[in-house]
Amino acid sequence: MIALFENFHLLRPWALLLLVPAILLWWASHRASDATRRWRQVIDPALLKHLVVGDTARRALRPHHLLLAGISVVALAAAGPTWQREPSPFAEQAAPAMIVLKVTPSMTTPDLAPTRLDRARQKIADLLKLRDGMPAGLVAYSGSAHLVLPPTPDRDVVIGMAAALSPAIMPREGDRLADAVKLAAQVLRDGGQGGSILVIADNAAPGQAAALKSFAVGAPMILFAVAPPQFVAADAGLAAAVSALDAREVVATVDNQDVEAIARRLADAPGAPVAAGETVRWQEAGWWLTPIIALMALLWFRRGWVIAS
Repeated sequence: MIALFENFHLLRPWALLLLVPAILLWWASHRASDATRRWRQVIDPALLKHLVVGDTARRALRPHHLLLAGISVVALAAAGPTWQREPSPFAEQAAPAMIVLKVTPSMTTPDLAPTRLDRARQKIADLLKLRDGMPAGLVAYSGSAHLVLPPTPDRDVVIGMAAALSPAIMPREGDRLADAVKLAAQVLRDGGQGGSILVIADNAAPGQAAALKSFAVGAPMILFAVAPPQFVAADAGLAAAVSALDAREVVATVDNQDVEAIARRLADAPGAPVAAGETVRWQEAGWWLTPIIALMALLWFRRGWVIAS
């Protein structure tokens, strides 16, 4: 209780200026509701009380009193009363990840049942469930690179979009890994939240390594090879791409070891720097006053209340 009074303050104290018109309205309404005010100037007050006909008792609660109380409570709620801190929802948000998925005929090879592409989709779903709440985006590439989805924390949307991808819908065949990585890096830069890039591919064209070296990615890289280990070990183009990207290579496994290794790497990815004071913030408590405001507003629907004298 002592800490409550020590920490109590208003986030927007200027909102209390609403009390100025509230007091003026109360004063004007109070004067207008006094029917005998004008007669006191010409009739002796001691005599006037015997000349007034009707109920002379003054109500304790009158419309202008409720008007003042209502605006006062609204002003206090708008001022943002607070006395305790809470963590900022942005301070603990996981850094986003851009998933770059290869969608080519080679990804339909059934050596990783049912196919390499289906296995990649399954691994994406497992990864997003393991890293629940992590914003993830999706880039698809073959002979051209295309942004499918910017980073979103809705894993079901990402999984659904990945399931809809197939080589048949891609504009042209080929391998433009460098263009896809460049596009994913640009999306992360535009988002300004840091993050990393996860490339999921079964192989890489030999010329892509030189193209990857021509620009700075500026984000941690993971290359997830969805192909049998013997094919991955023998693929010089894939090894050159890993070297050009300075990436961590993860080879698909029958269990969840590959997904867990990727999840640990993504968890270590740096997010956007948090400015001083953004890790915690004052928890606004003005919304607790809304039931009181609602009850006061209901009184105005009472028959004869507004015109009560």
